[in-house]
Amino acid sequence: MLTTPLAPYMLWAKTRAAVEIDLAGSNLLPCTLEDLPGITDALQLTAPNDNGFAPLVEAIGLHSQVASDRIVTATGCSGANFLAMAALVGPGDEVLVEQPGYDPLVGACTLLGARVTRIPRPFALRFQLDLDAVQDAVTSATRLIVVTSPHNPSGVCLDVDTHHALVDIAAQASAHLLVDEVYLDAVNLVAQSTAAAEPSPSAANVEGPVIVTSSLTKSYGLSGLRCGWAIAPPAIAMRMRRVRDLVDAVGSAPSERMAAFAFSHLPSLSTRTVGLVTANLALARHFIDAHPRLALAEAPRATVILPRLAGVADTQAFVARLAADHGVAVAPGYFFDTPEHFRISLAGQTDRLAEGLGRLTHALAGL
Repeated sequence: MLTTPLAPYMLWAKTRAAVEIDLAGSNLLPCTLEDLPGITDALQLTAPNDNGFAPLVEAIGLHSQVASDRIVTATGCSGANFLAMAALVGPGDEVLVEQPGYDPLVGACTLLGARVTRIPRPFALRFQLDLDAVQDAVTSATRLIVVTSPHNPSGVCLDVDTHHALVDIAAQASAHLLVDEVYLDAVNLVAQSTAAAEPSPSAANVEGPVIVTSSLTKSYGLSGLRCGWAIAPPAIAMRMRRVRDLVDAVGSAPSERMAAFAFSHLPSLSTRTVGLVTANLALARHFIDAHPRLALAEAPRATVILPRLAGVADTQAFVARLAADHGVAVAPGYFFDTPEHFRISLAGQTDRLAEGLGRLTHALAGL
C-alpha cells in the first residue's frame, strides 16, 4: 500500500497555498481560445484514435522529423515518461536517474518496483552530467538511464556529444536512454529568433536505444490539452502502446483533435512564445546580474532557472517567508535535491514576473 508520496514536489505543487504572484510553476502562460482562431470548429467528441489520432501523430512526426511508427501519444509528457518506464523496467531492474532532478521521474520508477541509482549533475559542473560517473553506475541490472534536457530544474541543456555518449553507455549495457525534452522547443525558438545562441540538439536525432518525450505544455501554453508524446524505436513504441492499453487505453478524442489543430497553428504559437520568453529572459538576466548572492550555472536560456543563494544551506525558510511576507511563490530547491537553490519560472506574464522579481529583491535585502 502506498502510504508516502513518491513525488513530494508534485504534492507540494498541488497543495500549497495560493499567492499573489506565482513563480513556482513552470507551464508557459496558458493560451486562450483567441490564440487559436477556429479551434472550436475542430472540436468533436469522438475520433478514431486507438493508437493515437492519425492527424495528430502525423503532425508530431512532421514537427519532430521522424516516422509515425516511432511516435506514441500520451497524456502529457509525464504520461509519455511513464509509458516508457513501464515498457522497459520492472521489479529488480535498475534505473539511473539524474540528480538534481524532477522527483516524478524517480517516483514512477520506484512505483514500478525498480531500484533507482542517482547520477550526478552537480553545480560544480554547471549541471552537466559526469559521464564517468554514469558509466561507473551502470550494472548488469541497469535497464534505463533517465535525464532531462533542458534540465529540470536548472534549464541547462545537454550537447550532442553527451547524447551520443549516453546512448553508447546505454547500448553497451543493453539498456535504453530516456530524455525528457519538454522545455526544449522554447529554448530553441528563442535561439533561432535572436541568433544569440546555437539551438540545442534533440536526442531524437541520435541512432540507438533512445526515447525522447515532450508535449505542447511548457513551450506553447497548451497544458489543458494534455498532449504529450514519445519518440522511440518502433519496437519500443509498440510496447508503449500496449502499456497504454492498461493505463488509459486511448487519449481524449476532443483533446487530440484540438492538439492536431494546434499543430496547424504552430507558427503563430511560436511567435507568441518567442515574444513572451525573450522578454522574460531579459528580466531574469538583469535580476541575476543585480544580485551577487545569487549564482547560476549559465546565463538564463530556458523558462526555468535555479539560482544558488550564497550563505544559505536550505532555502525552504526563505521561500516560506517570501510567500508569507511578499506574496511571491518560488519552488524550494529541497524538492530537487539542491536545498541551497530555488527555482524561478520565467514562463508567465512579463509584468507579473517583473513585479515578482522586484519583491524578491526586497526579500533578499532582508537576509
